[in-house]
Amino acid sequence: MNQTEIVNIFTKKTLALTFVLSAAAMAFAQEKAGVTGMIVNKNNQPVPYASVTFGNKANKSLSDAVLTDEKGQYKLELAPGNYDITVEAIDYKKSIVNKNIAGPGNIGALSIQPEATTTLDGKTQEIQGVVITAAATKPYKVELDKRTYDPSQDIVSKGGNLQDVLSNVPSVSVDTDGTVSMRGSSNVKFLINGKPSALLGIDDGANALQSIPADQIDRIEVITNPSSKFEASGTAGILNIILKKSKKTGFNGSVIGTLGYLPQTNLNANLNWRKGNFTWFLNGGGGYRESKNTSRNDDYFNNAKLDDDLVQRNTDSETKSKNNNYNASAGIVYDISEKTSVNASGTVRTFDSENFGNIDYRYTPLKNPFYTSNRSTFGTNNNLAFQGDFGLDHKFDDKGQNLSLSLSLQRSRSYNDTNIDDTNDNLKDIINQNTINKSVIGKADYELPIGEYSKLEAGYRIDINTNDYSNDVRESTTTKPLDFLKPYTYDATYKETFNAFYLQFKSKIGKLGYQVGVRDELSNVDINYLSLDPKKNVPATTKNYNNLFPSVYLSYEFAKDNQLLLNYTRRIDRPRSFFMIPNPSYNDNQNIFDGNIDLNPSYVDSFEFGYSISKKKFTINPTLYYRHQTDDTKMLVYNILATDENGAIIDPKRIESHTKPINLGTDDRFGVDLNFNWDATSWLKFLGNVDLFGYNTKGSTLYDTFDKDGNPIQAVADFNGKGFSTRARLSSTIKVDKTFSFQLQGFYRGGQKTAYQDRKDMYAISLGASKTIWKGDGTLAFNVQDIFNTRAMRSTTYTANSVRDSYMQWQPRQFSVSLTYRFKQGEKVEQPKRKKDINSNAAGDDQQSPM
Repeated sequence: MNQTEIVNIFTKKTLALTFVLSAAAMAFAQEKAGVTGMIVNKNNQPVPYASVTFGNKANKSLSDAVLTDEKGQYKLELAPGNYDITVEAIDYKKSIVNKNIAGPGNIGALSIQPEATTTLDGKTQEIQGVVITAAATKPYKVELDKRTYDPSQDIVSKGGNLQDVLSNVPSVSVDTDGTVSMRGSSNVKFLINGKPSALLGIDDGANALQSIPADQIDRIEVITNPSSKFEASGTAGILNIILKKSKKTGFNGSVIGTLGYLPQTNLNANLNWRKGNFTWFLNGGGGYRESKNTSRNDDYFNNAKLDDDLVQRNTDSETKSKNNNYNASAGIVYDISEKTSVNASGTVRTFDSENFGNIDYRYTPLKNPFYTSNRSTFGTNNNLAFQGDFGLDHKFDDKGQNLSLSLSLQRSRSYNDTNIDDTNDNLKDIINQNTINKSVIGKADYELPIGEYSKLEAGYRIDINTNDYSNDVRESTTTKPLDFLKPYTYDATYKETFNAFYLQFKSKIGKLGYQVGVRDELSNVDINYLSLDPKKNVPATTKNYNNLFPSVYLSYEFAKDNQLLLNYTRRIDRPRSFFMIPNPSYNDNQNIFDGNIDLNPSYVDSFEFGYSISKKKFTINPTLYYRHQTDDTKMLVYNILATDENGAIIDPKRIESHTKPINLGTDDRFGVDLNFNWDATSWLKFLGNVDLFGYNTKGSTLYDTFDKDGNPIQAVADFNGKGFSTRARLSSTIKVDKTFSFQLQGFYRGGQKTAYQDRKDMYAISLGASKTIWKGDGTLAFNVQDIFNTRAMRSTTYTANSVRDSYMQWQPRQFSVSLTYRFKQGEKVEQPKRKKDINSNAAGDDQQSPM
């Protein structure tokens, strides 16, 4: 099937989905009377863009709202009844009048009075193609226990996905393979709306990040030192992805389509309907994407480039992928009363890919080549994930005493099939890997205000996660028919259960605010493993942990938006389930990943001291931090001679390189993380992040390998190293006029060096442009990611008998163009702020309590 056919099929499917969603939304419309009117000032002049809210006194579900047009006029559909009409406009006093709407017609002009004094602390901002005066939204905001990033002003990632957005978030880095890190650590915990999500799946890497469109993301909360109410996993911190949920009344939504190269197509629809006590949302879409992964490893064995017995292995690998992903989410929220609401939502996500790979091996002694090999691979991957969420939010009184209950049920499965052909050895491998993940998450959170400034928070959470693995590897050669490779064929079950309790108290004494808390987590891990090779089997393993995780936050407010912040937390890094499955993977018989059933969690004590000042045109937030990690997880790379199933050496020159996670030593990180945004002029804005940090890594271990003559020996892997490095990002946005802007973004990551590995620096520059069209209802965007094609990882790794030079580029330069269209049922405006529910938007603020 060619590219054109794929695009046509995808477009038909997603267009059909969009039309079905739109039709479903319109089915809720009711027949009502057409009402028109006008808003004027005391001089009888029209007041444009005023909000007019009709509150039905008998039935809230019949209430509605509208914006006046540029002539001060409005129209909408209303059921007959008695209404309180609230009129609000910038620079005018709020006005409330009562009218009885008996039927269709014009209710005449309503007059509003100007404010006695006009004080505007903001600047001109464009809303839907019309310039009005309003407070501008800052892209970066600092709060007591988190920092919030608003991607709406990020032009470079428009039409992209979550991975593109994260690449622009201050204090966050994304490697070319999709690995996300914060302040140099990749142990980041992801949450969607405050909890783990089937949208991201489990161990799904870059594919998961690319499945969430940037257009669906409302904001990203960067929580470098999470408080005790959050789960303790993730030593680097938490990234809480808050998805969009319309705050407007009536029916509204948007559709965005993207085309790009390397070939990609995306089409997504977001639909919302809110009326009185009832809200529903329906989001869906999907895309097609091609990717290209290029890597090269140059290994110099015996670590002596002038030795006559030196063996050099060059490994060149290129993998091309064709990916399809679709996702749909639907949910409802119903306010049973003013104090109680219930909610339910469901998500389904699919991901399919085809991967074509080619690996060339060349073994070369100093004088003559003696061994070459080529491996071609063809693989397919199919993922399907479901998630259902249910919640109840009860408000005991109007003083802030709240109870929130939620239940999340998740299931995902992954089928991976790979065929490998080795032309040199006439070898053929067939690999089938199936994984099923099931999760149950239950939460209860309680908030109790004490006096005017204090609050007590408490909660309980249970997580039950089960991962089932089935791995079959069959091989044939010229001398052996197709049969199972016993050491690589196994079934395994990994089950973990966490019970957590937390208690937290926050208060304020004058200008000093404080929050103290403690979390107790009881963890149980069970691993069952059965291999076809009896020598590989291990007894069923159970691990139990009981840990306390305290947190302390202090803030001193010199003035509004000017404060000092000091905090301390303790966190845990739980090993990924796949890291603990004993049997090695088998995607490449010369580069193998080994699991480690003896792997234990590592722990980190984290301290931060920061200052934040936010003014009209700039925000500056420097933070000094220190993080001490024990039992740190390191990746040990070692070499052995290839053996058959009976342990006999296949070829004295045939070498396998293994990678294995181990607990080892300590890791200290310290530095200053500076985030800032600056509106230099009305047409030029800057958003930047600079992380200057030192590191001190300690640890060494013995491992089994061989000497230059092929004799078994023990060698030392030395991970000790210390130094200083940098990470920096700067985005500049230039506003050409009220409808057109473009953005240039630069990224730099400094190198890091230990006795074991020397990682080179990396940089990239990207460009984006955005044009508002169709009177504000549309946006046309264009971007180029990695203009100079420099985003690649380079490193040198040293072992007892080798030096490895590595290069890896996950995705070359890309560009895309996207078109967004926003539609609505009349002109709808924001409803008054209402009680939030924990399941719908768990942001971790005072109204919500994600754990």
